[in-house]
Amino acid sequence: MSQAFTESVKNSFGPNATPKAKRMVSSLIQHIHDFARENQLTTEEWLWGVNFINRIGQMSDERRNEGILVCDILGLESLVDALTNEMEHSNHTSSAILGPFYLPGSPVYANGESIVQKALPTDVKAFTRGRVTDTEGNPLAGAKIEVWQCNSAGFYSQQKEHDGPEFNLRGTFIADKDGYYSFECLRPTSYPIPYDGPAGDLLKIMDRHPDRPSHIHWRVSHPGFHTLVTQIYDSECPFTKNDSVHAVKDDIIVKFNKALPEEKVGDAKFTLDYNISLATEESIQQARAAARKEQGL
Repeated sequence: MSQAFTESVKNSFGPNATPKAKRMVSSLIQHIHDFARENQLTTEEWLWGVNFINRIGQMSDERRNEGILVCDILGLESLVDALTNEMEHSNHTSSAILGPFYLPGSPVYANGESIVQKALPTDVKAFTRGRVTDTEGNPLAGAKIEVWQCNSAGFYSQQKEHDGPEFNLRGTFIADKDGYYSFECLRPTSYPIPYDGPAGDLLKIMDRHPDRPSHIHWRVSHPGFHTLVTQIYDSECPFTKNDSVHAVKDDIIVKFNKALPEEKVGDAKFTLDYNISLATEESIQQARAAARKEQGL
C-alpha cells in the first residue's frame, strides 16, 4: 500500500489534538508503516507482535515492569537517556536508566547505617561515602539519596527468589549540612536479567546473553534541582564491556578499594568514594527548550 494511505492515517486527527500529539503520533505512524513495508510484514507476523506486546502487559505488575525490560534489551531506554543528556548540556553527574526494579518508599537510614537487612553467605559488604553538590561544587544539604541493588544471588527484594525483607538492600539517606552521605551496602554482583517472559524470548531470538554488569542504582533529589537517576558500575566486572541492556557509560564506572583498618567501616571489606553533582531544574528545562527549538520541535 502506498505512502498515500499512510498520509491519510496521519491526517485523521480530530480538531482538538494538540500539536505535540500530532507530531509524535504522526511520526510513530510513519515509522510503523515503513517497518511493515520494509519487512513485507505478514498477518501472522503482525499478530505475533501484537501477542508479544499483550504478554508484556500480562507479565507486568507493581513489582516487575516487563515493558521497561524489553525497552532496555532493545537499547531504547539508554538511547532516550543519552538523547536527554545531549539536550541538557550540563556538567552534572551522568544519568543512566532507571531499570524495572525501583520501589518508592524505601526506609530512611542515618548516614553510616546499612541497607543490608538480610545477608547471604556470599555477600561482600562495602562502605560507600561521598558528597552531593551543585554543578559549581556547593554542598546540597538535605539531598535525598535513594539506593537499591540485588543480592549476591542476583535478585532484587521484590523478586520471589530473593527470600528477604521487602526493602532489603534498599535505603534512603539524607545528605548532612555539608552535603556528605555514607552507607553500608554490598559490593555489587553481576546477574542475569529475568528471562522467563517476553524479554527473555527476545534475548533468545537475538542469540544474546542476559547478563548485566555489577552495579548499584541511585536516585538523588533536592528541591529546585533536577532529579538524577543513575547507576554505578564496578570496574572489575567483565560485563561492563558487554551489558545486556546497553546502559554502561565510562564516567560512571567506579573502583572499589580494599578497606583499610584505620577507616573504621565496620565489617565492610571494600570502600567506594562517589561524589554526585546535580543541575538546577531551571537550567535543565531551559537547555531542553533551547535544544528543541534548535531542532524545530
